[in-house]
Amino acid sequence: MNIDSIKNGIVIDHITAGKGMKIYNLLGLDKLDCPIAIIKNVNSRKLGKKDIIKVDSDIHVDTDALGYIDPGVTVNVIKDCKLIEKKNISLPAKITNIIFCKNPRCITSTEQELPHTFRLTDTESKVYRCIYCETKAETK
Repeated sequence: MNIDSIKNGIVIDHITAGKGMKIYNLLGLDKLDCPIAIIKNVNSRKLGKKDIIKVDSDIHVDTDALGYIDPGVTVNVIKDCKLIEKKNISLPAKITNIIFCKNPRCITSTEQELPHTFRLTDTESKVYRCIYCETKAETK
């Protein structure tokens, strides 16, 4: 398989095998008009298998969304075919408008302009709760 290197853009690496398409959809990469490569089930010494996403465009990446979906991914920023920055992504303490509260009694159900904000309440189990009603977020 031959995947070209990118000149200016990002590489999202160390994605847990099978989560590449979820990240692709969550970040809205389908709306971009640039070359994008999604490489699935690549052999990895550290993970066994992993996914990789290469975007040949300098875009903003929501690191909170990435950390929520798959903590442990890395975002490599490429300029002029050289790695200039490597960001290690971890589980965010708070996420906004990435997931939505399912509680029909929550104020976010009636006040549509309110952001859906969840805070991390248990790092071991990766449990997030709505800041308004304390409803536990559904598992990802």
